[in-house]
Amino acid sequence: MILAATTNESLAQMSDLLVYSSMAVYTLAFFAHIAEWVFGSRSKVGRTAAALTQQAPAAPAAVTVQVKQAGGTAVLDKPKVVTRSAAGTRDVPDGPGAAGGTVQGDLYGRIAVSLTVLAFLVEAAGVVARALSVQRAPWGNMYEFSTTFSTVAVGAYLGFLVAKKNVRWMGLPLVTTILLDLGMATTWLKTPSDQLVPALDSYWLWIHVSTAIFCGAVFYIGAVATLLYLFRDSYENKLATGGKPSSFARSVLERLPAAASLDKFAYRVNAAVFPLWTFTIIAGAIWAGDAWGRYWGWDAKEVWSFITWVGYAAYLHARATAGWKGRKAAYIALIAFACFLFNYYGVNIFVSSKHSYAGV
Repeated sequence: MILAATTNESLAQMSDLLVYSSMAVYTLAFFAHIAEWVFGSRSKVGRTAAALTQQAPAAPAAVTVQVKQAGGTAVLDKPKVVTRSAAGTRDVPDGPGAAGGTVQGDLYGRIAVSLTVLAFLVEAAGVVARALSVQRAPWGNMYEFSTTFSTVAVGAYLGFLVAKKNVRWMGLPLVTTILLDLGMATTWLKTPSDQLVPALDSYWLWIHVSTAIFCGAVFYIGAVATLLYLFRDSYENKLATGGKPSSFARSVLERLPAAASLDKFAYRVNAAVFPLWTFTIIAGAIWAGDAWGRYWGWDAKEVWSFITWVGYAAYLHARATAGWKGRKAAYIALIAFACFLFNYYGVNIFVSSKHSYAGV
């Protein structure tokens, strides 16, 4: 018994050390991403490629059609088929990325991604060590949830990179947010490892909380893309109306993907994970039935989980409604994500409920 307690304490200390070590590596990745933006610029090659992309494609040659008439053959021109973009959209190419199409910027970007991978592995090891120290899923309080959440968020970002998606522009805001999350976790949310309260001691912890963490991480990526879409869209609108953006705006925003690309990426991410969030709420209701004898009790956590669901449902509906696409739908998506954040921080810390397991 004493040996087991000593082993668990050692694993808990190792977990803390690994989390702090990951923060140090994330900090190095943060500076590498800064260097990518600072030393990368829109090179002559990048500007030329963008200019060529912006040029309208040459009109296809007219196709002639022979029509037989009495006593001869008339030659008619086949009407041209013109494909137009949806109303309100612009044919703007994606930017060259944070590296700006330069070799030096790309080098710093690759270093930043490599450091992010290393920090992810170290933090993931810390989460596993925490789980081993308490011999359960490491999601019993806000500190454990926060460290796992940041690990999954970085893992999702790296998964998009492995899938060859153009998301390296997200590296700087992602690493910045992860450092803030871990800083809050280790400063204000840190609690000693302990066993679960009886209501949480269930196999539903693995099902319900793991899906909630994954949904939150993907919702976060969608929120970052949505926020950057709003900035990029304003930038493109100013250029289209003859405005002169500041040099800082040009340096940063012109490297991002086009507003249409960011909007499409955010929509696909949110739409893909929305069914899983629906399952999360259903799984939580089933767990509540097992733990408390009722499936729904209008507890604060349950209410705000449902409000978050309604927010994202409204966003998906707005995307399919004429007049609500674009910026209006983006505002709804950000409000929905704000509801998710309040459901996590606000309800757990400031609201007394059956789900008050913050441990702080």
